[in-house]
Amino acid sequence: MSPSRVTYAPVGFGDYHWTVTDEDGRPWFATVSDLEHKEHCGQGAVAALKGLRQAMDTALTLRERDGLRFVVAPVAAADGGAVLPLDARYALTVFPHVPGRAGEFGQRLSEAERDQVLALLAELHGRTPPETTPPATAEPPGLHGIHEALAASEGPWPGGPFAEPARQLLREHEATLRARLAEFEALVARVRGRGAPLVVTHGEPHPGNLIQGEEGYLLVDWDTVGLALPERDLSLISADPAALARYTELTGRTPDPDALALYRLRWSLLDVAEFVEWFRGEHQRSEDTESAWKSFTGTLDHLAGRTDA
Repeated sequence: MSPSRVTYAPVGFGDYHWTVTDEDGRPWFATVSDLEHKEHCGQGAVAALKGLRQAMDTALTLRERDGLRFVVAPVAAADGGAVLPLDARYALTVFPHVPGRAGEFGQRLSEAERDQVLALLAELHGRTPPETTPPATAEPPGLHGIHEALAASEGPWPGGPFAEPARQLLREHEATLRARLAEFEALVARVRGRGAPLVVTHGEPHPGNLIQGEEGYLLVDWDTVGLALPERDLSLISADPAALARYTELTGRTPDPDALALYRLRWSLLDVAEFVEWFRGEHQRSEDTESAWKSFTGTLDHLAGRTDA
């Protein structure tokens, strides 16, 4: 592919994206990942590159081997791989440009829309996981950041304009955070003890990763794909097993309320860990940090029970 036009696309969060038109007029979507800040794929650039390759290879297999047409998988490079390292820190992945209406994170789905997504997840979870599917552990290393930040909350944080407000806010919510961390550990032990089978999961099937195409929903952003309990995906649709009845109808499996609670709590705690790391580090006041601060305070309020999920 030889690009004739490249346009930066300010979408998503974390990676960098461009729309690309090749010399034959075909559109593509190019993503450059910062491997130093892709912890869900691996700690550090080398491990993150390996994890990103596993994830993209898994998406390719699900689409090509299993025929899951809703999987928006990358295109393979000349060497057969889906991820091309640009240097020691950045890597490129190219996807077909997908026409359709993109959803938004936090968007409410109607009952009919929710059931469409549940049917999609039932089909995904029923597939034999590709050999490249990385494990998605219930206990992520990122949670250590909360413990470290709480231990360092007495002294000043000099990272930038949100550092001290973040430290003070964390101290105000210390009791809540410690209680929710203990709750998370108890849920992990309880759910793990039941020995439920693991399936291939997307990881973040929220409306922001859905595109409404001509033939139904398409699911993008497969860098979070992993072997886990089905509730890893289902928890982002609803915390109420009754609202997941379509999934039970299609699979014969009733979602575990404890596992749903585990993954919803995990999501919020990881958000806290990410924001704390951001605000403790060097940063400037910007549109991104303003948005992160709003999300940080909202997440802490939710964990304290002052807002709905």
